Amino acid sequence: MEPVTDEYMKDMLGRSRPYTVVLLKAADKRREPGADKLVWEHGRRNFSLRAGGQLAIVCPIVDGSGWAGIGIFTGTPDEVTRIMEEDPGVQAGIFTYEVHQGRGFPGDALPG
Repeated sequence: MEPVTDEYMKDMLGRSRPYTVVLLKAADKRREPGADKLVWEHGRRNFSLRAGGQLAIVCPIVDGSGWAGIGIFTGTPDEVTRIMEEDPGVQAGIFTYEVHQGRGFPGDALPG
């Protein structure tokens, strides 16, 4: 591990900014016939939100735990709640979600 000084940490913490984290969970309706079509449209919407800069990171969870994904949004919790309430998977009862305030560092990205 690289050594990290107190000065570096203070500098980086000063650069952090607020983000909104969504934890998406599969509901019982996820296993119903026809759910896959709505999940596909949920994914299409995520691509659109990414392209528009509203969804910085989307991370589907595929471990069978019942969690469906994590999203890091650039908007406020209220804005993100409105976005999630319009999601076709949420509207159909396929997904439930939690919204949490968080902080992150601009420019962070998943490794390629």
